[in-house]
Amino acid sequence: MAMLGSLGENLTNTMKKLVGMSVIDKKTIKEVVKDIQRALIQSDVNIKLVLDLSKKIESRALEEEPPKGITPREHVITIIYEEMVNLLGSEAAGLDINEKPYKILFLGLQGSGKTTTIGKLCRYLQKKGFNPAVVCTDTWRPAAYEQLKQLTEEMDVPLYGDPNNKDALDLAKKGLQEFKNRKVIIFDTAGRHKQEEDLIAEMDQLDNIINPTEAILVIDGTIGQQAGEQARAFSQATDIGSIIITKLDGSAKGGGAMSAVAETGAPIKFIGTGERIDDFELFDPQRFISRLLGMGDIQSLIEKAEENIDEDVAEKTMNNMLTGKFTLMDMKNQFEMMNKMGPMQQVLNMIPGMGNKISKEASKMTEDKIDSYKIMMSSMTEEEMLNPKIIKQSRIQRIARGSGVDESEVKELLKYYNNTKKTMKGIGKRGGRLGGGAMNRMMGQFMNR
Repeated sequence: MAMLGSLGENLTNTMKKLVGMSVIDKKTIKEVVKDIQRALIQSDVNIKLVLDLSKKIESRALEEEPPKGITPREHVITIIYEEMVNLLGSEAAGLDINEKPYKILFLGLQGSGKTTTIGKLCRYLQKKGFNPAVVCTDTWRPAAYEQLKQLTEEMDVPLYGDPNNKDALDLAKKGLQEFKNRKVIIFDTAGRHKQEEDLIAEMDQLDNIINPTEAILVIDGTIGQQAGEQARAFSQATDIGSIIITKLDGSAKGGGAMSAVAETGAPIKFIGTGERIDDFELFDPQRFISRLLGMGDIQSLIEKAEENIDEDVAEKTMNNMLTGKFTLMDMKNQFEMMNKMGPMQQVLNMIPGMGNKISKEASKMTEDKIDSYKIMMSSMTEEEMLNPKIIKQSRIQRIARGSGVDESEVKELLKYYNNTKKTMKGIGKRGGRLGGGAMNRMMGQFMNR
């Protein structure tokens, strides 16, 4: 699992081990608890916190009677899930944008990913129907305004700033006036630096001028347990309403950062899970732990699909797949929709039982293969895309030349298409149910190449 480095993989393996145990007794429970301890400590979670958590899991697993209809194994899995959710806070907090303007003050250390995160939050808010505006008050970091300008222009988000004005307080006042009629205004501030006292004083003054609805602290997930100290230090200087943790896409210390911040009591509202502008999500402890334990997160998958997929195209493609009318055009549409949902490994982690079956390397190879197939399909005519049966040797030669690949690769694409069509037609005859075996066969066509 990419998120939090090896923590997800280790915890998923522990849960698989638990599922495979024939007897759930004191010895097996202790063994599972030790595996959990090891996984968390390796991910830099505070040892005292790990011991407290493991004691709760062990005592509940040994003392509680499973509810009616629940096996001892299922009961232990539920206990592990519940206690890990409690470790990070029980529910998603989110932003309650209930006043106009809703003013968000962004704070963080230099290098925490603050400016990039502002771009990600803007995209998130746009998807929710809000049109945010941004004010740059960072007068310390060279090119801070230029970086924000590049980010906001790509998303058509209005920005106020003046790289020649070195008065952060004046910029804040003018920005407030400029965007007084906007629903959401986000204020970027300077990251902490050596002149810490100057910055703390500036933060207090900005706080008074802006009177933010919410102050959000951005923390780099790779700093581990130090995240807790950082959150406490900022909260002493200003009223921190919530926290965003960035760079959780492979950090071995991510678990440490999240648990340390959770201890401060400030809610983690969002997490950054990758480099792309859309690799940003509302932090929901229940869904997050589900994925971390390899239990999937179908709700997030559905929401991601709703945000990124054209329903009419998806419905037409699915009908064609199930009725045997599936064309290369449908397959290309399918690939486009998959790409919009994000990196394949991230999507697979949301499907129960799928994330741990396919390695990060295999997922990357699959993404590369899909990109290659799309290039080949862009060299085909519309007639060929709608009626692949007409693609014989002379057409294969032309497509290969046009896309800069060997003829064997075009033949491989056609073989994949025919196998997919056959698989989906078979599912259609059985009533349209896409079982795990069918999904695995489709994925296997890529993975085994």
